[in-house]
Amino acid sequence: MSRILVLYYSSYGHVETMAGAVADGARAAGAEVDIRRVPELVPDEVARASHFKLDQPAPIATPDELPGYDAIVVGTGTRYGRMSSQMANFWDRTGGLWAKGALIGKVGAAFTSTASQHGGQETTLFSILTNLLHHGMVITGLPYSFQGQLTLDEVAGGSPYGATTLAGGDGSRAVSEIELAGARFLGGHVATLAAKVTA
Repeated sequence: MSRILVLYYSSYGHVETMAGAVADGARAAGAEVDIRRVPELVPDEVARASHFKLDQPAPIATPDELPGYDAIVVGTGTRYGRMSSQMANFWDRTGGLWAKGALIGKVGAAFTSTASQHGGQETTLFSILTNLLHHGMVITGLPYSFQGQLTLDEVAGGSPYGATTLAGGDGSRAVSEIELAGARFLGGHVATLAAKVTA
C-alpha cells in the first residue's frame, strides 16, 4: 500500500475542501493517506479581520515528514498567479531534503483555487510543480481521461496540470461537484501511479 501526503494551505476553505476530495480519491484507489497543512504566516488579528478559516483540523506539516511518503499532492490558493507565501515558505525550508535527494522518484501533483476563471490557475500549478521537479519528483497532472474538464455546460475548474476550483472574488462560490470529482480523480490517479512506482 502506497503512502500519500496531501499537503495544503487554505485561507477560506476551498483548498481544504479540495484536499479532502484528493484524499478520498487516493483512499478509494487503495492508498494510505494523510492530510497536513502548512503553517499560517499571517498574524492572527489580520487573519480574523480577513475572515480566514482558522478552524482547520488538519495537523501542521514539517518538512522532515516528506521522505516518509511515496507521493505528495500539494494544494494552495493562488497569489498573483503563483503559490501562496505560506506554501512557498514551507518548500523554502526543504533545502536539506534537496541536498540529500530525499524526494527523488516520489510522485508529485498539484491543485489550486483562484477567485476567477482567469486568475492564474495554470501558472500557480506550474509554480508548485517547479518545486517538485527541483526535488526530482515524478510529476503528473489531471489527464483528460477525467472528462469533467472538457465540459462546456458550466464554468468549472480543471486543468491538465492539476485539479482546480473557482472561489469567486469574495470567496462565496462553493467548490462544485465537477471540481470535487476532478480532485478525487487526481487523488486516485496519483495513488495508482505511486503503487506502480513503489512496486
